[in-house]
Amino acid sequence: MNDRHFETTAAAHQWQHSEQPQPICVPIYASSTFKTGTVEHACGLAESKDEGYFYTRWNNPTVEAAAQALNKLEGGAGTMMFSSGMAAISTALLATLHAGDHVVAPKVVYSGTLHLIKNLLPMYGIEVSLIDAGKTADIIQAYKDAVKENTKVLYGETPCNPMMTILDLEEFGRLGKSFGRNIVTMVDSTFASPFIQNPVRHGVDVVIHSCSKYIGGHSDIIAGAITAATPELAHKIHDTQKILGGCLSPFDGFLLLRGIKTLHVRMERHSANAMDIASFLQNHPKVTTVHYPGLSTHPHHSLAKKQMKHFGGMLCFEVKGGLAEATTFVESLKVIKLAVSLGGTDSLAEVVSVMTHTDKYMTPEMKEEGGIKDSLVRISIGLEHVDDLKKDIQQALEKIP
Repeated sequence: MNDRHFETTAAAHQWQHSEQPQPICVPIYASSTFKTGTVEHACGLAESKDEGYFYTRWNNPTVEAAAQALNKLEGGAGTMMFSSGMAAISTALLATLHAGDHVVAPKVVYSGTLHLIKNLLPMYGIEVSLIDAGKTADIIQAYKDAVKENTKVLYGETPCNPMMTILDLEEFGRLGKSFGRNIVTMVDSTFASPFIQNPVRHGVDVVIHSCSKYIGGHSDIIAGAITAATPELAHKIHDTQKILGGCLSPFDGFLLLRGIKTLHVRMERHSANAMDIASFLQNHPKVTTVHYPGLSTHPHHSLAKKQMKHFGGMLCFEVKGGLAEATTFVESLKVIKLAVSLGGTDSLAEVVSVMTHTDKYMTPEMKEEGGIKDSLVRISIGLEHVDDLKKDIQQALEKIP
C-alpha cells in the first residue's frame, strides 16, 4: 500500500530488488550523486577520508571498476580515470608543479602535450626545458643535463609520438630518484598499452594513457588514465582531478572496462600486423625510412626488446618526395582510413606534419629538428587481415609518381 502522494512516488521512488543482483558485467551507474547514511559519513566522503560514493566527480562505481582493473594491470598504488588523455596529462602536471618549478620534456611528443608544456605552463610561472630526445645517443643523459635545482617533473613518452623513439624506463625511473629530492617521473605509455609495458614496475612514478586509443580499443570513447606508484601521489592527483573536473562518465567507464577485457588479444594482433607491414615497407622502393621498434634497424631495437612484450601497432615512415607525395599516398588508401587518432580496430593513416603535429603546435624549425618531415606518414595498424593491408598500401604507393 502506498501512503505517499503521486508526485512523491513518481519523483523519488525507491527500487526494491527481490535479491542482491550479481551481474557478470559491471552495470552503468548513471547517477550523479549517491545517498549517504549519516552526515558524519558524508563529511568523510567529501574530504576523501572515507571509502564509498558521494558524487560522480569524486567517484563512481562503474568508473571505479575500470580504474581497479587498469591499476592491477599496471601494478600501481592507485588509478584515476579521466574524460580525455589531455585531461589526464594536464591534471598530472598541475598536481605536481607550482609557480617557480621546472619541468623537463622532449621536443617531440604528442602535439597537445607539447602545446600544454611549451605554451600554457609558462603562463602559470612554471619553467620549461625541452630536450632533443630523438637525435641524441643518450636520452637519459639529455634529461640529466637539463635538471636544475627547481626541477620537479621529468616527462617522457615511449614509444614517442610520432617518431617511435624508445625511452629506457628503468634508467628514467632511477634518474628521478638519483637527485636525493622529490623529482616526479611521468611517462605517457599510450602507444604501448599496459599489455606491452608497465612503466610503474620499472620505477616510474606516474604512467599516463589516452584510453581513447588501445585500452578503449574501438574508436568510440574519449578517455584518459593516470596510474601512480604511491598512495600519496595518487591522492594528490585525485584531489586535483576533483577540482579541475576532468572525470570520466559512467557510460564511457563501462565501454572502457569492456575494452580492457580484450586488450591482450587485440594488442597481439596489432603488433603482429605492424611487424609484418614494417618489414614490407622497409623493402619498398618508394619508402625511404621506416620507424618501428620491432625492426633491427631501429636505433632502440635492443631496448625495446628488453622492456616491451611486443612492439605495438604504431609505425611511421617516409615516402620518397614530400607533402604532395605523402598526401597522394594517404588519399589513395581504400582499406586504411584517412583519420587522426589510433588504437582502434580500423587501420588509420595520417600525414603527420599537417594533421597532428601542425604548425600551430610545432614551428617548421622544431619539426625539422625532430625529424618530422612533410613526407612522414603515421599508420595505426588495425585488426584487418594483414594481406589486405599490404595490398592497400602497395596500390596507394603505386599512385605516387
